[in-house]
Formats: sequence, structure tokens, C-alpha cells
Amino acid sequence: MQMQSRSLNSKITSNWKQPMATQEFTTGVSLHSHTSVSEETLGFIHAMFVVMPGLKRVFDYYATCSERHGVVLDFERANWRPPLQPKMAYDLEARQIQRLGLNSLVSITDHDTIEAAMLLRTVPSSRHIPVSVEWSAPYGETIFHLGIHNIPSSVGAEWMRRMAAFTAESAKTSVESDRKLLAMLRELHESPQVLIVFNHPLWDLHKVGAAHLTEVRRFLKEAGRTIHAVELNGLRHVKENRETARLAKETGHLVISGGDRHGLEPNANINLTSAVSFTEFVEEVRVDRVSHVHFMDQYQGRWEQRILRSTLNAVTDFPEFMPGWQRWDERTFHPDKDGVMRPLAELWPEGRVPLVMQGIVKLVRLGGVRGLSAPLSLAFPGVNRVERGMGVGMEWV
Repeated sequence: MQMQSRSLNSKITSNWKQPMATQEFTTGVSLHSHTSVSEETLGFIHAMFVVMPGLKRVFDYYATCSERHGVVLDFERANWRPPLQPKMAYDLEARQIQRLGLNSLVSITDHDTIEAAMLLRTVPSSRHIPVSVEWSAPYGETIFHLGIHNIPSSVGAEWMRRMAAFTAESAKTSVESDRKLLAMLRELHESPQVLIVFNHPLWDLHKVGAAHLTEVRRFLKEAGRTIHAVELNGLRHVKENRETARLAKETGHLVISGGDRHGLEPNANINLTSAVSFTEFVEEVRVDRVSHVHFMDQYQGRWEQRILRSTLNAVTDFPEFMPGWQRWDERTFHPDKDGVMRPLAELWPEGRVPLVMQGIVKLVRLGGVRGLSAPLSLAFPGVNRVERGMGVGMEWV
């Protein structure tokens, strides 16, 4: 699909340098966050063992211990769930925006499910929440995460069925599956209330290497205006977001916010607008081609420390939560010896994981208070130096 030439206005500000930027607007929009119904990979735990000295031996010991219980570690299928239930997640995002003196619009995008939005629509305080999802869409040699916001509720379930079928059928992509994805995006684009965002486009999440960027560029060229904006991700580092903004300028796309919150820290960026509804905000992006991204104070913190805090949220016990969701091992799932997904708490006798695994979790928790994030700093030096400009003709203050 060819891009039509039309002016666009992307603006980027930050709360620590332009706190008055919000006064021009009436509304803040939180895009891209996750709730307890979102399945998240356990790969981050394995990655921490790589960069944290001395933990690999502990990990290997746990793997042996698990095999003795008839469970073979499978990080491809194992997953954890973010700690916040849908209403808690919605309230967290709304409160952050309201503290700025703005009305709040919140769009939650769990992985490949609209369950949270449909539940929240039954609650009076959140009944206007858009039906949105983060769709894992195979394309070429990689997999993209697409934020599909404000799907008409009457066809939400049908779209989820179609998206799930496409993702399952396209595990090994082909020219035909790429064409099918582009056709589905054109169909979504035909609904004027739908907003389609390319989430964290430069993050090679599935480790395909140099081919990922090649596919990103091909995708943006072929998808054209059916991609309404590309995301500056609040959980990714500044260097990557700078490069994303450059890419957006090259391809003629707006940039838009997307916090990607999984834990207890609210989204690190929002969009500023004077729209009174999410559909009106979509029109502002799609038709007026205007987007004002505002980074919140937490984004100026060191990236690796923020990642560590998010990780700690995954392995922290919350006794104030509802029963069955209080312990980290109740929110973490792994195949049992028969391949059935079950909470870790159910995989071992008496409902407790082995002492060695408990020890590992304590070590990770210890990292949150004793500076064990240092290895992450060494692995990713200087990636969140927010004082430097984007260098792409947009404001980054």
C-alpha cells in the first residue's frame, strides 16, 4: 500500500523538563498496558541468570532438581501473569493521568486476548474502556506485536478468533500469509474507530537478528497507512526509541505513546489530547495526523533498574491480593509431567516449589535492594541517557 503525502505532527515532551505541557490539554491517554490475564514469557528469568554472576550454577542445579520431580524446564511454554487484576490495572493508569489534572482514557492491550476489556465494561467506572489487544502477528521471518485499539465490541470476539487462527496457521510464514495479514489490517483500517499501532517495532523480541529490521521496513512499506502510528515504548530504552522516531520520520508515520506496563509502575508515557472520547482521539491520530507523546518522570530513571523493578513485581508475594493470586508461584505457570499448564504451586508436593527455587527468587528479590542491577548496567551501558536529543526534528525535552 502506497503512503499518501500528508502533513503530520508528532511532538514529544517530558514531565521533568516541560511539566506545563499538560496544561494545553484536557485529556491523557494511556496506551498499551497489561493485566493478570496476559500471558508473559519466562525468558526474562533465564536472561537474568546470564548477566548476574554466579547464578548460572544455581539455575543448573534447579533444572536437575526439577527433573527429579518429573518436570523438565520449558521456557518456551512456561509463562507468568502480571500481578494486577484488570480493575486494579485500569485504576493505576487512570489515577496517574488524573494526578496531572487531566481526564483519563485507558486502553489495555493484553497479549492476544480482550478478556480484561470485556470484564471492565461491566464495571460502571470503566464501562467506556475500548476493546483492545496486543496481537502477536507473524510476518516474514519474525513476529510483530500490533496494538489493535477500539475494536467494535459487537465483532470483538470474532476478530479475536480470526487473529488467533492467523497466528496459529502462520507459525511458518509465507508470501501468502504475509498477504493475508496485510488484508486483515486493511479490513480493520476500514473501521474508522479502530487505531492500529506498531508496538516496539525495533525490539527483536524473537531473536531473529538482522532480518528483523529488514522485515520492519518491508512491513511499514507494504502496510502503509493501515499502520496509524509507531510506538515509543515506555519500557524500552531511549536509544531504541530515538531510532524508532527516526524510522517513523523516514516512513511518514506518526509516533505514539505506549507504556507496556506489566508491574506496579504506571505507564512511563502517555498521549496528550483534548479529545473527550477514545473514538475522538482515534480520529485525531488517523485523520488530523496529530500525536503528542508525553514521557512521565519514571522514564528518566535508569532503564536497567526499571526492568529489574518490573521483574521483582513478577516474583513478589502480595498478601492483600485475592486468594489464589497472592504468591508469585500462583501467578507463574508451567507444563506438568503430562504437558498440562498448571501454577508452579501445584507442581510440587504440599504446594510449594523446591527450596532451591525459593532461594533463587530470594536472590532476585535481593537484587532490588542491594544493587544487583549492576550487571544489567554493564550489559546495557548508557542506553537511557535522556538528556540527549532525539535528533529527528521533534522535540525531546
